[in-house]
Amino acid sequence: MDIQFDEIYKTYWQKIYRLCLGYVNDADWAKDIAQETFITVWQQLPKFRNDSGIGTWIFRIASNHCLRQVERNKRIPRLGIQTEIPEIIEPSIEDKTAFLYQCIAELAETDRLIISLELEDIKQAEIAQIVGISEANVRVRIHRIKERLTQKFTKHEQ
Repeated sequence: MDIQFDEIYKTYWQKIYRLCLGYVNDADWAKDIAQETFITVWQQLPKFRNDSGIGTWIFRIASNHCLRQVERNKRIPRLGIQTEIPEIIEPSIEDKTAFLYQCIAELAETDRLIISLELEDIKQAEIAQIVGISEANVRVRIHRIKERLTQKFTKHEQ
């Protein structure tokens, strides 16, 4: 096989980790799921048939692992958004990123997956393949998800 596992790992680790983090909103849990994903990739790489892009295949494995873990543990951290926010002159990028992942974790499972893939700059055609819906449906759902997230950010900043 022309694709080396080390190369795949270096290319996709951060993307898969962020996908998992967006899905479960727990850093340790996300690392565990990402690691399980790469164990599966390593084991199944010789069987990869190039029916889809390698990235599409890896994201599909990761999303399946996320779904299984959430179902198995019957828990999705749905951290409530603070109602009393300490006065901060300018929230840091880390704070905004953490808030974004918190908001993403509150979305429905499929929406979490779609927006996490969109944030990783995955083409909408690939997202459609990974999620199993039409490309047009992906576009509509991304638009609606972004509207919901924007509303939460606007509300949060007031």
